[in-house]
Amino acid sequence: MCLALPVLVVQLLDDDRAVVDLGGIRKEISLALLDGVAVGEYVILHVGYALSRLDPAEAQRTLALFAQVGIAAVPQSAAAASTSTSASEASATQTAHSAAALNASAP
Repeated sequence: MCLALPVLVVQLLDDDRAVVDLGGIRKEISLALLDGVAVGEYVILHVGYALSRLDPAEAQRTLALFAQVGIAAVPQSAAAASTSTSASEASATQTAHSAAALNASAP
């Protein structure tokens, strides 16, 4: 099974590289397949490569759905903490899932 994740570009680097963020987890990725990506844009990440840009509203909806099923953390503005779990427990669990998801998409 393949998993592509919406991630936020937080820093541009040399050689078509960038640092992205998913729920507080940051990772260096390749932008070699896209031109003109800017800080603050969402991209779809798969195996360490940004494949396409994603509308911010669509990225937030997707991240919120991932959070509901426990796949990835959501930025604080995108979703509220679960009512069945404390906010700190939910955050720790989501961060662990985010790290695993980002590591799974590494080249």
